[in-house]
Amino acid sequence: MKKALLLLLCCASIGLNSCSLDDGEEKFHFVPLQITAAELPESFTLNQTYQIRVTYATPNGCTSFEGFDISETETEDNQIRNVVAFGAERENEQCTQAVEEVETTFSFLCLYSKTYVFRFWTGEDESGSSQFFEVEVPVTP
Repeated sequence: MKKALLLLLCCASIGLNSCSLDDGEEKFHFVPLQITAAELPESFTLNQTYQIRVTYATPNGCTSFEGFDISETETEDNQIRNVVAFGAERENEQCTQAVEEVETTFSFLCLYSKTYVFRFWTGEDESGSSQFFEVEVPVTP
């Protein structure tokens, strides 16, 4: 039993020591992507699912789309959704600086009867405050 435990500990220590965080894998960081346009219906119907079309801009050739961060807030009259597209930007690579606009969609399920306000992130102003454009979509019974 002691030999088996000793052998297991040796194998574990060899395995852990052979790992390196700098093993040649790509390094990246997440960046918000500017949303330039969004297509939403004129109204929602309760309990229906919709495909929301969004156009975003990639800042360079090293950035790839990863998804959306959608946060929600409720007010007395509205359901507010802040929508931010985000991408992964590879580090330590030569990148083209060409901005590319790309379309994608996300699914949205209408669960509440209040008007939805979608706030799409468009970037930051000179003072670093986030800027948005808003689209209101009422819910029909």
